[in-house]
Amino acid sequence: MKKAALFAFNGDLMCFVHVLLNALDMAGRGWAVKVILEGSATRLIPELDQKNGPLYPLYSRLASQGLLEGACRACSFKMGTLEDAESRGIPLLATMEGHPGMAEYREQGYEIITF
Repeated sequence: MKKAALFAFNGDLMCFVHVLLNALDMAGRGWAVKVILEGSATRLIPELDQKNGPLYPLYSRLASQGLLEGACRACSFKMGTLEDAESRGIPLLATMEGHPGMAEYREQGYEIITF
């Protein structure tokens, strides 16, 4: 089985839409997919589940399929969205000095793709 860990660093809305689209496409093809919010992408957390927002249709599909691995604890704190992540039940990842490390995903056989 193909495996991909999509690390979203870029907080640009249009870039993040492509993270969601690719994750859903890969999962639809039978891949094991994990989306990790990092860097400035963590500032999008409050927008993810806004029902009238542009991210909601894709994000709700992603979340319902269990494809969101979590968000960087350190970057969520820095971007002021830590409480937003916690209130939405988004796991906070901090295995590498407060950030999610890529090595653990490589060790599990995941290809790392960054956006």
